[in-house]
Amino acid sequence: MNCFRTSSSNSWVYPTVILCLFGFFSMLRPSEPFLIPYLSEPSKNLTSIEVTNEILPVWTYSYLVLLLPVFVLTDYLRYKPVMILHIVSFIITYLLLFFGQGVTLMQIAEFFFGMVSATEVAYYAYIYSVVSPEHYQKVSSYCRSVTLVAYTASAVLAQLLVSLAKLPYSDLFVISLVCVSVALLFSLALPMPQKSVFFHAKPNRKACQKPVEQDSVLKEAQKGHKTAHQELFTTPGNPEDRELSSLRPGNVALSIFVQWSQDLKECYSSKHLFYWSLWWAFATAGYNQVLNFVQVLWEHKAPSQDSSVYNGAVEAIATFGGALAAFAVGCVKINWDLLGELALAVFSVVSAGSLFLMCYTSSIWVCYAGYLVFKSSYMLLITIAVFQIAVNLSVERYALVFGMDTFIALVIQTIMTVIVADQRGLHLQVTIQFLVYGSYFSVIAGIFLMRSIYILYSAKCAKNMPSPATIQSPTEPHPEEPRNLSTKL
Repeated sequence: MNCFRTSSSNSWVYPTVILCLFGFFSMLRPSEPFLIPYLSEPSKNLTSIEVTNEILPVWTYSYLVLLLPVFVLTDYLRYKPVMILHIVSFIITYLLLFFGQGVTLMQIAEFFFGMVSATEVAYYAYIYSVVSPEHYQKVSSYCRSVTLVAYTASAVLAQLLVSLAKLPYSDLFVISLVCVSVALLFSLALPMPQKSVFFHAKPNRKACQKPVEQDSVLKEAQKGHKTAHQELFTTPGNPEDRELSSLRPGNVALSIFVQWSQDLKECYSSKHLFYWSLWWAFATAGYNQVLNFVQVLWEHKAPSQDSSVYNGAVEAIATFGGALAAFAVGCVKINWDLLGELALAVFSVVSAGSLFLMCYTSSIWVCYAGYLVFKSSYMLLITIAVFQIAVNLSVERYALVFGMDTFIALVIQTIMTVIVADQRGLHLQVTIQFLVYGSYFSVIAGIFLMRSIYILYSAKCAKNMPSPATIQSPTEPHPEEPRNLSTKL
């Protein structure tokens, strides 16, 4: 298609290869599973309370503050500069963690890690500006698979280096710093897109969209893809209304924000999409909170100073188990419209139970097992949610809806952090925090259990209602009158 061109003569191949290499090295961070044991070392001189209540909450706050500005700038700057900022923020984070001392510098490191999280959107959005729609699914699959492989490999590598080679935790941060520096070189080699979804869109962009079959989108959702190409609603406005190049920058921004508001209102008017987005936001907030503090819980159950640490192995198994769970979604034929919210309720109960188990057990191995169950359950459900939300949305609305869902999740997570973890809130110990998180998922399970009962009851009532064909019309013969036998056969 003429409306999708790249600076590479190889069309989609060159940017895809470079982007996959970028994603691989940016995710190859063996230091990640051992962050809390590293901060708990005597050389850092940080207490568990300082890490839990003063340092880790900064990530949540900075991620929330930066998400919306970065979301807008990512599209306006056409992705590549934000991808470079993503890696530079990584480098600054690791330099601060390696050389920094004290609470203040660690809080600054967490701020830059919030920048890393906020700018990650550029990686998944970039490819849609440099390849044509017929390659979306293939390229998305490559990019997502590469990051999954890199994360699993880095966790396994970290565990081997710590357990077998007895490498100090600080050396893991040096390896991570080298890997993200290599990713920076690949980010510079990426071609600069000539367009973006919103600010630099082509007038005939709508004509260039190409819907795909529903089962293809399901396969894409299994890998956590951040795209879908089938429209649920007709894109409002004419192509001429979307042509922004002739408008002044202020008018362009205003037009785009007005269009976003209209699109969001129309998307969330669908009850099906609204409830799935609601679960996405609340569950993601709880999931991120658990991931942010789970290493602190492990450190509390089995201090790294006194026992062997298997955080890397657990993260690798959890990621692999989550991938299998996500893959299983595509192998099961279920009416998700009817039973999807029941699945949300059931597996939210499983998540709550695993968090309660992690809270009350004194065994680190049981705690590890609870985390494996929790992460696998979430990844299974989030795959279903991605499919249910994205299957009928265009690329623009997919990014918009999931961007808004992520922002709402961060707002909820921030409220939880302020109340539960922050020193200005309840300042709870980490075990009590996980009791709160288990109760939180129990409430989510209760809400969707009631919702699923209502859906199943409504479906049963609708099934028992007489169909219009069975209702006698005025032109039909009287019941006592004989009917032609052929009308019954």
